[in-house]
Amino acid sequence: MTEEQAAFAARVLHLVDLIPPGKVASYGQIARLAGRPRNARLVGRILGSAPEAVHYPCHRVVTATGRLVPGWGKQADLLKAEGVAFRDECHVAMKRSQWQA
Repeated sequence: MTEEQAAFAARVLHLVDLIPPGKVASYGQIARLAGRPRNARLVGRILGSAPEAVHYPCHRVVTATGRLVPGWGKQADLLKAEGVAFRDECHVAMKRSQWQA
Protein backbone atom coordinates (compact mmCIF):
# COMPACT_ATOMS: atom_id res chain seq x y z
CA MET A 1 0.00 0.00 0.00
CA THR A 2 1.36 3.40 -0.95
CA GLU A 3 1.56 6.28 1.48
CA GLU A 4 -1.33 8.01 -0.34
CA GLN A 5 -3.51 4.89 -0.12
CA ALA A 6 -2.71 4.46 3.57
CA ALA A 7 -3.58 8.11 4.24
CA PHE A 8 -6.92 7.75 2.42
CA ALA A 9 -7.72 4.57 4.36
CA ALA A 10 -6.91 6.33 7.62
CA ARG A 11 -9.21 9.26 6.68
CA VAL A 12 -12.01 6.82 5.81
CA LEU A 13 -11.73 4.97 9.11
CA HIS A 14 -11.58 8.25 11.04
CA LEU A 15 -14.73 9.52 9.32
CA VAL A 16 -16.59 6.26 9.94
CA ASP A 17 -15.62 6.54 13.60
CA LEU A 18 -17.30 9.98 13.70
CA ILE A 19 -20.74 8.72 12.57
CA PRO A 20 -22.90 8.98 15.70
CA PRO A 21 -25.15 6.18 16.93
CA GLY A 22 -28.56 6.37 15.27
CA LYS A 23 -27.16 7.82 12.04
CA VAL A 24 -25.75 6.35 8.83
CA ALA A 25 -23.56 7.59 6.00
CA SER A 26 -23.24 6.36 2.44
CA TYR A 27 -20.05 5.01 0.92
CA GLY A 28 -20.07 7.95 -1.49
CA GLN A 29 -20.54 10.45 1.33
CA ILE A 30 -17.51 9.03 3.15
CA ALA A 31 -15.46 9.07 -0.07
CA ARG A 32 -16.41 12.71 -0.70
CA LEU A 33 -15.59 13.77 2.87
CA ALA A 34 -12.26 11.93 2.63
CA GLY A 35 -11.34 13.91 -0.48
CA ARG A 36 -11.94 11.29 -3.19
CA PRO A 37 -15.58 11.63 -4.27
CA ARG A 38 -15.31 9.06 -7.05
CA ASN A 39 -14.04 6.26 -4.80
CA ALA A 40 -17.15 4.95 -3.01
CA ARG A 41 -16.27 1.34 -3.89
CA LEU A 42 -12.80 1.81 -2.46
CA VAL A 43 -14.43 2.92 0.80
CA GLY A 44 -16.31 -0.39 0.82
CA ARG A 45 -13.11 -2.34 0.28
CA ILE A 46 -11.35 -0.44 3.07
CA LEU A 47 -14.19 -1.14 5.48
CA GLY A 48 -14.30 -4.78 4.43
CA SER A 49 -10.63 -5.20 5.25
CA ALA A 50 -10.54 -3.09 8.43
CA PRO A 51 -8.74 -4.92 11.24
CA GLU A 52 -11.21 -6.81 13.42
CA ALA A 53 -9.14 -6.11 16.52
CA VAL A 54 -10.03 -2.42 16.24
CA HIS A 55 -13.72 -1.55 16.36
CA TYR A 56 -15.08 0.81 13.74
CA PRO A 57 -18.84 1.29 13.41
CA CYS A 58 -18.81 0.00 9.83
CA HIS A 59 -22.44 -1.07 10.25
CA ARG A 60 -23.35 2.63 9.96
CA VAL A 61 -22.25 2.79 6.31
CA VAL A 62 -24.80 1.88 3.61
CA THR A 63 -25.35 2.59 -0.08
CA ALA A 64 -26.68 5.95 -1.28
CA THR A 65 -30.16 4.40 -1.48
CA GLY A 66 -29.87 3.12 2.09
CA ARG A 67 -29.40 -0.53 1.10
CA LEU A 68 -27.71 -2.72 3.68
CA VAL A 69 -24.76 -4.98 2.95
CA PRO A 70 -26.16 -8.18 1.39
CA GLY A 71 -25.51 -11.23 3.53
CA TRP A 72 -24.67 -9.29 6.70
CA GLY A 73 -27.83 -9.87 8.72
CA LYS A 74 -26.30 -8.45 11.88
CA GLN A 75 -26.07 -4.98 10.29
CA ALA A 76 -29.83 -4.42 10.48
CA ASP A 77 -29.92 -5.59 14.10
CA LEU A 78 -27.10 -3.21 15.08
CA LEU A 79 -28.75 -0.25 13.33
CA LYS A 80 -32.20 -0.99 14.75
CA ALA A 81 -30.70 -1.20 18.25
CA GLU A 82 -29.37 2.34 17.73
CA GLY A 83 -32.76 3.64 16.61
CA VAL A 84 -32.02 4.03 12.89
CA ALA A 85 -35.24 4.38 10.86
CA PHE A 86 -35.92 1.82 8.11
CA ARG A 87 -38.17 2.10 5.07
CA ASP A 88 -38.20 -1.68 4.55
CA GLU A 89 -36.21 -4.71 5.74
CA CYS A 90 -33.23 -3.98 3.50
CA HIS A 91 -33.15 -0.17 3.34
CA VAL A 92 -32.50 2.57 5.85
CA ALA A 93 -34.71 5.67 5.64
CA MET A 94 -31.91 7.96 4.47
CA LYS A 95 -33.85 11.22 4.77
CA ARG A 96 -34.43 10.53 8.46
CA SER A 97 -31.20 8.78 9.39
CA GLN A 98 -28.38 10.19 7.24
CA TRP A 99 -25.53 11.79 9.12
CA GLN A 100 -25.04 15.44 8.19
CA ALA A 101 -21.30 16.00 8.52
